[in-house]
This record gives sequence, structure tokens and C-alpha cells, in this order.
Amino acid sequence: MTENGEDSGLGQPCEAPAKGDSIVNESRTLKTLLVDVKTCKEQNDAVKHSQITRNTEGEIIPYQPRPPSLPRLSKGSRSVSLEETVRTRRLRNSQESLSDSPDNGSSTDSLKEDQAVVLSGAATLRNEQASNVGRLPAATTDSPVFRDRGSSLSEYERRPHSQQSDPTDHRLRSTKLRLSPVQPTGPLPALERSFASATLRAANRIDRDCLDYVTLAKGKLGERLHRNLSDSRLLENMGSDSASVNSMRSTYSVLSPIRPQDVRNRSFLEGSVLGNGALLGAEELDRYFPDRRVGIYITTWNMQGEKGIPANLDDLLLPTDSEFAQDFYIIGVQEGCPDRREWEIRLQETLGPYYVMLYAAAHGVLYLTVFVRRDLIWFCSEVEHATVTTRIISQIKTKGAVGIGFTFFGTSFLFITSHFTSGDTKVYERILDYNKIVEALALPKGLPDTNPYRSTASDVTTRFDQVFWFGDFNFRLSKERCDVDTIMNQTAGGDMAPLLEHDQLSKEMKDGSIFKGFQEAQINFPPTYKFDIGCDIYDTTSKQRTPSYTDRILFRNRQADDIKVVKYTSCTSIKTSDHRPVVGVFQVKLRPGRDNIPLGAGQFDRSLYLEGIRRRITRELKRREAMKNQGSSTICTIS
Repeated sequence: MTENGEDSGLGQPCEAPAKGDSIVNESRTLKTLLVDVKTCKEQNDAVKHSQITRNTEGEIIPYQPRPPSLPRLSKGSRSVSLEETVRTRRLRNSQESLSDSPDNGSSTDSLKEDQAVVLSGAATLRNEQASNVGRLPAATTDSPVFRDRGSSLSEYERRPHSQQSDPTDHRLRSTKLRLSPVQPTGPLPALERSFASATLRAANRIDRDCLDYVTLAKGKLGERLHRNLSDSRLLENMGSDSASVNSMRSTYSVLSPIRPQDVRNRSFLEGSVLGNGALLGAEELDRYFPDRRVGIYITTWNMQGEKGIPANLDDLLLPTDSEFAQDFYIIGVQEGCPDRREWEIRLQETLGPYYVMLYAAAHGVLYLTVFVRRDLIWFCSEVEHATVTTRIISQIKTKGAVGIGFTFFGTSFLFITSHFTSGDTKVYERILDYNKIVEALALPKGLPDTNPYRSTASDVTTRFDQVFWFGDFNFRLSKERCDVDTIMNQTAGGDMAPLLEHDQLSKEMKDGSIFKGFQEAQINFPPTYKFDIGCDIYDTTSKQRTPSYTDRILFRNRQADDIKVVKYTSCTSIKTSDHRPVVGVFQVKLRPGRDNIPLGAGQFDRSLYLEGIRRRITRELKRREAMKNQGSSTICTIS
């Protein structure tokens, strides 16, 4: 086999004899040129200078490693160096041929590359090669092999732009190793179920467009990520098509995908033995409350009858020291204003479009209102209420209690607001009021008892999982006015323990005569009764009533540690009554429910909602108009 035959021994067939003779002649001509050409240092420096100049002119030239200039060798050693260089380039070209298209391959590609590397940068050699190729027959020059003979990647890039228009040059433009795209051999890995989206906990966020709540969600309560689309039962059944499930996960950012089969078969009016797959079940509960705790905001206030409603209720329901709004707002009022509907509209206006009134009940001037975040209303059961009067004459409804009960997911709630008998020394009468209420409050009526084994017929508070009882209990401090004033002046840092030692309610609870099983958070605020209207001064009338903790919030739960206190304080900015409102914020444990719980089907007071939002918008427009008028400049003329 000839020397050119060895060069063509890369696994590709030789061309026709006519073309082969041309190849041999061309190869011998080029090798003769290799021996005769002198690689002068001046020419190399000129080539390097021209390359640097082009680089600084802004042309983007990919980096190409080049061998150093060949030293002056004798004839014998020069041929050996050339053979080693050819052998090295042949190995690399054989690898490059793996990724080249079939029509780009040639038996003399390796020889062409070897010559181009050795003679790169020599302008005289390029001219001679061009003349040699021009003298070849037409059949040979039409071949893609000789169309680019003597030209490497670096020489191609150094050509003027006008000489790079030949479309056939693009085939052999690069000598870098190019690998074909790697196709996956199996299914792609499944996406993670957590998309780092904040939980839907209303206690963490009011709405996703409120960026300040998103930032604050990483604060004291910790960063609680929403386990989005965590209906594992549904996703496992759809596991045969993991790609489609992953696609749905990225498309539906809030709601889990629902199969038509589930829509056909599931009925939320039928009971579920294990609660698996129920609307109120574990999957749905974990989606909305990953830590299974709901935020509840409770406030109780004796409005003192006809004193009217404060112009702004933001401090009562949305205090500035609270980081997050809560899921439920429970407002209990004693001696409420004559216009109960106006009171409810004002509450809706304050809470805004994020909340709807789930239910409202009244017993005379005792008002109890429940607001819930609007996207949680679907998990509430039907709501029931009952009232009890503690007056001898039942037509007088100023003292007594009103209770509201419902189930949220699988946890039953009972909220009671009451007004006990007044008087400094009437402790026994107040205990009688309590006993009458727990025995006569007829709840629940149609709701199933979530734990009937722990319920008693004589105590309504044992028939619910979580119970909150709040109101004006009228228990006083068993101390003279002057002594109480002295103790309050000596207290520092909110330590009210010296005052609470004389609290009637605390003493009776320790003795077990009232509010059995109930707890109260630590009190760190001053007495809430009795103030002069419009100021922070306690009673200055002739009666000189002793300041007392008449307004309280107590709680009870079936399971230990189900209720955690977040805040327990008074609202000192509302001064339209002789009582200060008391506020409590709680985190309450939730449990999954079953489909046998009668749902409220999303019912709420729509007319109240619309009126409250209308007033809110009107108030905002008036505020903006006032600011606009205040900011407008007045032009004065001086005569």
C-alpha cells in the first residue's frame, strides 16, 4: 500500500483511480513544498503581529491551540518530526470524523490537516497551494476534499469576509470535536412537590399580592412552605404518567388536579368511614394548613349602650403590632349599640374584601359575630346558635349569653359571649349565671359530636373540641380604691401579679367553683374598667368604682396543648366606653374531618359584604380627594 494509502486507512474506502492519481500527485507536491519552504523568524513574527491586530480590531475569533514554530532541522530529523506530527494529528482527526457528516469525510483529511498545522501563518505557502489546486482537473477541484485543501480553521477565520461566502466552506470550518446531542434513555426525574410558594395560611398572608406579608412570613413564625398539590393519593393513582402529573403540578399552582373519575364517583353528602379522600380530610387539611393550626382573633367589648361606634375600628381588629391577619375574627359585644346592622357593616368595612361574615347572633344587646377568611368558608359546617337569659324576667335581655357552634374541618368550635350580674360583692350571683348558661345552652343541635365519649349532658362546654368564653364577667378586685391605686402606681414593666392576687375570678377558678377546665393567659395589661369617657383616667364620679378586670377571654380544649396563646392584651386607643376592649390571638390545633359533617356550602351574608366594600371604597375615594385638595397649591397675587 502506498504512503497515501496509509493515510486513507481510517476506515473509509478509497476513491476512483483517476481521483487517486490526483491525490498522490497533490500530496507529493505539498510534501516537496514542506521540505523546501523556509520558516523564517521574520515571517512568523509578521504573522503573529497580523493575528494580534485582527484580535484588537474587535473580531471574535475562537481560541485555537497551535503548535510552536518548527525548529531548523536536518533532512533526516525533519522527516521524523513530520511523521510524529502527522501521527498525532491523524489520531485527533479520526476522532473528529466520528461526528462529521458522511459527505465531509475523505481519505486525505488527516494529511490536509497536518500540512495546514505545520504551515499555518505562511502567506507564500497559501498562494502556492491555491495555484496548485487551480491547476487540478475539474473533476478533482469539484471534490469537497480539495475545495478546502491547505486551509485549517485558523486560516479560514483569517480570510477577509468577502472570501467566506462559499457555502461549502461551512462544512469544514471547525476542527473542534463536536459531539452529537445526548438523548435521555429514560423518563426525566419528577419535579419536587414543594415549589417554595408560601402557604395559604391566612395567618401568614392576607393575599398573594401583598408583598409585605410575603416578606414577613419568614419572620418570627418561621418559614412555612406550602406543600402544594400534596394529594398523594391522587398523584399515586396517576403515577403511570409521571410526565403529565409533573406538568399539571407546574400549571396548577394552588389547586390539585381532579380526575373525571373522581368527579363521577365522589359525593360529599355520603359518609366516609375512614375520612380518606373527604373534602374535610387530611389531604385537604394539609394543603391549607401544613402545621394543622388555625389563627383565631377574639375581641370582647362592653360598648356601654348608646355611646355610638368609634369612627375607626382598625385598632380594634387590625392592630399595628400584629404581623399577620388571622383566619377567624370573633367579636363579642355587651351593651351593644342600638343599630346592630350598622355595627356589622362597620366590622365588614374594617376587615375588607378578604373576609366574609359567616354568622351573627344576638340576645338583646349581646352581639356575637363570626368572620372567616373567604377562601376557607367551604370547610365550615352549618352554623348553629343558642341563647340563654339570666334575668328573672326573661323579656329583659341585658344579662345572659349567646353561643355559636360549628365545625371547621374535623374540629368543633364553640364561642360564647356573656354578661354576668354586676356589683362588687355579687360573686355568688355570677357563679349562678355561669351554671345556668352551661346547663341551658342547647348546642350542638344537628352537628355531630366529634368525640361523644367525652361529652356530658350537663355542660355544653364538654361537647366541643375547642371552646372560647369571653365577655363582661363583672368580677372585681376585692380591694379598696385607694389601695388599688397605690398598687398600680408601684407596678412596673406590666407586672400585674400584685393586682391579680385580689381578683375574684382568679380565686374562684382556683377553687373550682366556676369555669371548670378553662384557662386564661397571663394578664400583662391594666384593669379595663372603669374609665371616664374619652380619657385614660379611672372613675372620678362620686361612686369611685374600683378599677377591675371585668372583661376576660377564657378557653378550654379537649386535648392538652391544642390552644396556644399568641397575644392577650387590651385596646387602649378606643375610649368611647367606660370599658376597654380586650383582645386575644390564638393558634388552635385542627384535625381532619369526614364527609358526614353537614357543610355550610359557602353561605355568607352577601348584602353585608357588598355594603361594607362599597363603604370602604367610598372612604378611600374621599381620603384621596382630601389629600389632593390639601396638596393643591394656591396662587396669590400681590398688587
